Amino acid sequence: MFWFVVFLDSRVYKTNVVGTLNMLGLAKRVGARFLLTSTSEVYGDPLQHPQVETYWGNVNPIGVRSCYDEGKRTAETLAMDYHRGANVEVRIARIFNTYGPRMCIDDGRVVSNFVAQALRKEPLTVYGDGKQTRSFQFVSDLVEGLMRLMEGEHVGPFNLGNPGEFTMLELAKVVQETIDPNASIEFRPNTEDDPHKRKPDITKAKELLGWEPKVSLRQGLPLMVKDFRQRVFGDQKEGSSMATTTTKTTSA
Repeated sequence: MFWFVVFLDSRVYKTNVVGTLNMLGLAKRVGARFLLTSTSEVYGDPLQHPQVETYWGNVNPIGVRSCYDEGKRTAETLAMDYHRGANVEVRIARIFNTYGPRMCIDDGRVVSNFVAQALRKEPLTVYGDGKQTRSFQFVSDLVEGLMRLMEGEHVGPFNLGNPGEFTMLELAKVVQETIDPNASIEFRPNTEDDPHKRKPDITKAKELLGWEPKVSLRQGLPLMVKDFRQRVFGDQKEGSSMATTTTKTTSA
């Protein structure tokens, strides 16, 4: 199991680095404009709050999250090297937590976790004391930001995120209000290197891209819940049907 986990982590890093390198090579050959969807994780567990694009971050290079954090940081390095050294047109977006319809139900992200758990009448799992903060942007705001970045003349990097800041307990409360006021909360030990605070400074995006998010968490979450509700209960019905069919086949 240990070696399997290491292998998976190395694939995360390899995808970020080798995948980016391959696509930059393609962009160079065909003269394409290259978009790198980087991440707020490049800031690590930040010592500056909110985070501006000029902040270099506070990342543990050998931690359990480093395969992703450092993979994205290296991808940004490669993009800028190709931009400066090979005149490739690049655009870099640092994407903060994003949510919305059509997300994978069990992808492990906190919003999808909470929504799926509340719909399934399971406890909402909060890691640590729940006081760590994140900022959540609705997917349509992100798409608009990426389009403006690609259509503009500025390389970046640009923070694309919603400056509205919520603790995990506050997020859980919004989910309870939206889905089930009686949903319980279950506390578990915190994960290693979990950032304590995360909030984008989007001044640069406002000034150079004319972009800022429009959808608040309380506006966007019901749209995500509607989609999840259809898929969660649809999957359950399909699963029940499959289970019945399997039972009949086995009995026969």
